[in-house]
Amino acid sequence: MHNSFSPKNGTANGVKAVRCGIYTRKSTEEGLDQEFNSLHAQREAGEAYIASQKEAGWKALPDHYDDGGFSGGNLDRPALQRLLADIEARRVDCVVVYKVDRLSRSLLDFARVIDRFDQRSVSFVSVTQQFNTTSSLGRLTLNILLSFAQFEREIIGERTRDKMSAARRKGKWVGGTPVLGYDVDPGGGRLVVNEKEARRVREIFGLYKIHRSLLKVLAELGTRRWRNKSWKSKRSIEHVGRPFTQTTLRNLLTNAIYAGKVEHRGTIYPGEHAPIIELSLWEELNAEIGTRQRQRSDLVRTNQNALLAGLLFCQSCQRPMIATYTAKGGRRFRYYVCQAARQNGWDSCPTKSVAAALIEDTVVAQLRTALSEETRQQLQITETDWGCFLEGDHRGLVAGVVEHIGYDGTTGAVTVRLGLEGQQS
Repeated sequence: MHNSFSPKNGTANGVKAVRCGIYTRKSTEEGLDQEFNSLHAQREAGEAYIASQKEAGWKALPDHYDDGGFSGGNLDRPALQRLLADIEARRVDCVVVYKVDRLSRSLLDFARVIDRFDQRSVSFVSVTQQFNTTSSLGRLTLNILLSFAQFEREIIGERTRDKMSAARRKGKWVGGTPVLGYDVDPGGGRLVVNEKEARRVREIFGLYKIHRSLLKVLAELGTRRWRNKSWKSKRSIEHVGRPFTQTTLRNLLTNAIYAGKVEHRGTIYPGEHAPIIELSLWEELNAEIGTRQRQRSDLVRTNQNALLAGLLFCQSCQRPMIATYTAKGGRRFRYYVCQAARQNGWDSCPTKSVAAALIEDTVVAQLRTALSEETRQQLQITETDWGCFLEGDHRGLVAGVVEHIGYDGTTGAVTVRLGLEGQQS
């Protein structure tokens, strides 16, 4: 006998039928292409149980809520979201699952889902597990079942991670996004060299060896219109290669795969695949790029207190302009650089950069003119705040009233938009 959170409706004595939505889930895509798979078996069991409750007015809805290849560790599943939407629209009276963990393996997520069921007076039934959520003992039983489901999920996760770690230590390819220069062997899950792409990878390494600059190499790649790898997923979804950015170029040049190695948790292991780049060249470039990256990180960690941080945008690219600086001869020179120029190469943006002192003085001057007494009243600027601004303490007022600053490097024009119905100065 299977108990559940009993529905209030039935067909007996003229009461409405109980509309039952059957939810099924399988964590992996393995076997889903079979004529009769796990999802079919789960639905068949649900339909049989609903048929046994026919006298109570239970009726299976024709809609299929099937999530094949989705983890139970989160709620980001299309069929589940469709089921929840139908529940909100009051098209479902009862949710039937084969086992509790088919709905969720997370205690927190399950509690949230059950709460949404309760808000719409929706019943919940597990075909193979006996519980009754109308009683405190039943809810305790349900929580115990969920605790074991979450424990099982965590154990499976640990085993999977251990298996992947062991495979990486043996130099095996364990999946992920394919990299330029290699294809994944459809018969074995290992990397094989794509000669056409490999020649391009060798040229990219050669360009960096000549220029010793990510931005210069990016500019050359942009001129050649070279893109990153295009590939197709197991679900036959096409992923078109994107233009290189500073980050993706750095990742390519420092990827141990190209030297025939596999990196795992900071340790390099010999790989099963053939190398594209000589190990000595990869080690040389990897060490150089790593040193420069650490130096840049030290600069970023230094507090700059940039006045226009988060407000200044490049008018040409509509991208943020990032506060940075260079140090020379013991002096620091501050400026703002367009994010596009920083990521895609100096020639990708006509604005490029602007001296921080110049743009900040220009904005302050515009605010002095634009913030008339009437405007200050509309923006609720106190006389104390205005006095501080006039005395040189600009930070508080700029942060409080400025919404957006646009800078056009081709003309030198600066546009300041205040937080007053888009008013500009």
